[in-house]
Amino acid sequence: MFLKNCWYVAAWDHEVTREPLARTLLCEPVVLFRGEEGKAVALEDRCCHRALPLSMGKVVGDYLQCGYHGLEFDAAGNCVHVPGQAHVPPDAAVRSYPLVERWKWVWIWMGDPALADEALIPNYWWFDHPQWEVVKGKYLRIDCNYELITDNLLDLSHLSYVHLQTLGTTDITEFPIRTEREKNMIRMTRWIIDRPAPPMFQKLGNFAGTVDRWQIVETFSPCHTQIMAGAIATGTIDPEQGEPAEGMHIRSLNAPTPETENSTFYFFGHARDFALGDEQVSADLFKMVSQTFDEDVVILEAQQKMLDRDPERELIDINVDAPGLAARQMLRHDIEAEQGAPKA
Repeated sequence: MFLKNCWYVAAWDHEVTREPLARTLLCEPVVLFRGEEGKAVALEDRCCHRALPLSMGKVVGDYLQCGYHGLEFDAAGNCVHVPGQAHVPPDAAVRSYPLVERWKWVWIWMGDPALADEALIPNYWWFDHPQWEVVKGKYLRIDCNYELITDNLLDLSHLSYVHLQTLGTTDITEFPIRTEREKNMIRMTRWIIDRPAPPMFQKLGNFAGTVDRWQIVETFSPCHTQIMAGAIATGTIDPEQGEPAEGMHIRSLNAPTPETENSTFYFFGHARDFALGDEQVSADLFKMVSQTFDEDVVILEAQQKMLDRDPERELIDINVDAPGLAARQMLRHDIEAEQGAPKA
């Protein structure tokens, strides 16, 4: 099941060009392209004439031309030209989708267009701020349900077992988590006090001894997750005061978009407030983060394969599952409310 009346990331901004880009989102075929003035457009990727994917055609001016019989469609999905005849059938149209470009991503609204509200796009302002350096992540397609990715991001105890070469240390689970809910958001907080810095923090922050560090993960329905992580010298932090202004700060911004029930497009990037303009630090961060996410892909796809073998078999829950379970409950509530709500 998918929540439809919300924003999902369809692509990085640089992916959408004058060449049609085919992408299946929430089990629906979509084609993305840019008009002559650079405005991004999203249409149903299925010609209304003989069902050829429109992504197999080409962009002509501001129109997308079908590669089979040359029908042309405007940004609203209306057929504006049929070769060989002056009359365009009144029902010759395909669906169009609202799009917004923000935070270096192209966001798409898959539900009722009348409900599309740009204010509902997550505020990933770190991606567009002069005091933060952005490192774009790789584009991943993962053979797993998107909710497994949300589980993964909200349960950072797995860093101790999957990511010891980058983000993990063996002592993470010694420190308790706090789970909170605010409207359409779940927050997980963990403070790790007076412990060795993980390899990534040692390299990027030049920490030689122990540090105090934090993990604050916020997931917004349906599946957008931001991770606020950082470290500071031991003995200079007060968890009751929240994330300190001092120290090194990293933001991990994550946007999994369902392709199908069991496959997901994963868009992510990172921002930092230190070593601004340092290309070597950016390269090191990209390399370590890429390794981390590649390790996650192995876990997530193996999970999905095993779940597919016996989907009815029950799983047990442990303490660290609390944020993920809360996120699943929040999503189920939103989907049920949407399916029962009248259309605008």
